[in-house]
Amino acid sequence: MNTLTLNPGRLAALGRSELTLLVRNRAAVALAVLMPLLMVFVLRSSLSGAEGAEAVGEATLTGGIGMVLILVVHMNLVSAYVARREELVLKRLRTGEANDLEILAGTALPAAALALGQIAVLAVAGAAALDVRMPRNPLLLAAAVLAGIVLLAGLSALTSSLTRTVETAGLTTLPLFLATVLGSGLFVPADSLPDLVASLCELLPMSGVMTLVRAGWSGAGDADLVGAVLVTLAWTVNTVFAVQRWFRWEPRR
Repeated sequence: MNTLTLNPGRLAALGRSELTLLVRNRAAVALAVLMPLLMVFVLRSSLSGAEGAEAVGEATLTGGIGMVLILVVHMNLVSAYVARREELVLKRLRTGEANDLEILAGTALPAAALALGQIAVLAVAGAAALDVRMPRNPLLLAAAVLAGIVLLAGLSALTSSLTRTVETAGLTTLPLFLATVLGSGLFVPADSLPDLVASLCELLPMSGVMTLVRAGWSGAGDADLVGAVLVTLAWTVNTVFAVQRWFRWEPRR
C-alpha cells in the first residue's frame, strides 16, 4: 500500500460512487431498512412475558449489533472487493490519484454507513419495543462499533484475496461468521463454555469488540475491557499489515 494518508475529497467521491451502486440494488436497500425492524419485532414476540426479559433483551440487542456488523460490513464488503477486482475497477482506480487506502476505504464507506444506520435503528427501536434501557455508556458503544467496522473492513479486504468469485464469497466469509456467532458471545454466553474454550474464544477477532459493545450498553466497568481493547488492537494492526502484503488488486487467474 503506497501511503496511509486520506484525502477527504477523493474519499467522498469514491464513497458516493459505491453508494450509487448500492442504491441501485433494491433488494439490498430493502433488506437494510427492514432487517433491524424485523429483528425488533421477532425479539419482542419471543421475549414477551419472559422472566428477566430486560437482561435477555439487552443481551439479544448487543448480539444483534454484532450480527449487523458481520452481515452488513464483512459479507457485503468481501463481495464488493471481489466484484470490483474482477471487473478491473480496482486496477483502474489505482492508476489515478487515489492511493490504496483511499480506494479500500472508499469502497467500504457505504457498507459502514449502512451498518451505523441499522445499529442506530436497532438500538432505539429495540430498546423502546423491548422496554430495555438505552446504552449506559454510548461513547464506549460508539467506539466499539467503529472499531468493529475498521477491523471487519480490513478482514474483508484480506478475505477477498482468498475469494475467486463473488459466488464463492459466501464460503470464504463463513469461518469468521461462525467463529463470531458461536465464539464471540453474540448469542452463546462465554460463561456457559468450558474455561479453556472460553479463554481461547476471547482471542477471536470480534471477541474484543463484542466485549466492548456489551460494556457500552450495560455501563459495566469490567477489568476485561483492557484485554478487549488489546485483542481488538492486535487484530487490527496485524490485519493492516496482512492487507498491505497480500491484497490482490487484479483478477485471479
